[in-house]
Amino acid sequence: MPLSALALVILAGLIHASWNIAAKKAGGDARFAFFTSVVLMWIWAPVGLWAAWGVVPGWGWREWAVIALSGVLHVLYYVVLLRGYRKADLTVVYPLARGSGPLLSSLFAIMLLGEQISALGLFGIVGVVGGVFLIAGGPGLLRAAHDPAQRQRVHKGMVYGLLSGAFIASYTVVDGYAVKFMLMSPILVDYLGNFVRLALLAPTVLRDRPAARLLWIQQWKYALLVGAISPVSYVLVLYAMQVAPLSHVAPAREVSMLFAALIGGHLLGEGDRLQRAFGAALIGLGVMALALG
Repeated sequence: MPLSALALVILAGLIHASWNIAAKKAGGDARFAFFTSVVLMWIWAPVGLWAAWGVVPGWGWREWAVIALSGVLHVLYYVVLLRGYRKADLTVVYPLARGSGPLLSSLFAIMLLGEQISALGLFGIVGVVGGVFLIAGGPGLLRAAHDPAQRQRVHKGMVYGLLSGAFIASYTVVDGYAVKFMLMSPILVDYLGNFVRLALLAPTVLRDRPAARLLWIQQWKYALLVGAISPVSYVLVLYAMQVAPLSHVAPAREVSMLFAALIGGHLLGEGDRLQRAFGAALIGLGVMALALG
């Protein structure tokens, strides 16, 4: 992996962890996802128009089909992730989502896109996934908790985390194909896909406008933060995919767990910090192996 791609992924990881912590603190649902999409649409409109000028008119049905599919997958991922954050701890849902997602993405890239990976790169993937597993709770996830309520909460976190990971893998492969093989602009893939998300999420807001208005008053600060910075993290990753194999970039994204583990664990008071630090170190070694392999 080129150092330029690795630098983009590390910066994206810091931004990604930050907006996920904000989304967790917001405690929102699909309506919060709509709020963030509206913020994204307005804040990033100048950049979106600049990227689209002279390019979009030449698109055919394939480009628009990819945008539509990407938008649908991102909506499903975000709604499932937000529901997981309401039902369980961020330090269970987020690591499992981020750990299972790149593993599946790498497998798809190798099997479907014909990418190759070295033994060192494979070790890196294993290191990242293992580190994420430790941060999520390690062996504690595999044994029943003494408290039935906590056990149920952990199990829910595992379900939502793994389901989110499946959607992460799906949209990563679709978007990676768009920017690597169809040579579509990473900015347009994310920005135009946001309009698909808006259309799909709008009914949840229109169904009960007074309730949505109250939620906006409570959550607008978090929505502003997420809508403003979340596109940056993902567009950086898409640019990294243009110069490095998807099977390397997808797991390397999980450097965000270094930040989520240390920042999120401190702010939210979740989990065993020593085990989390060891898992973060394992992720760091895995990312280094991916960069070299």
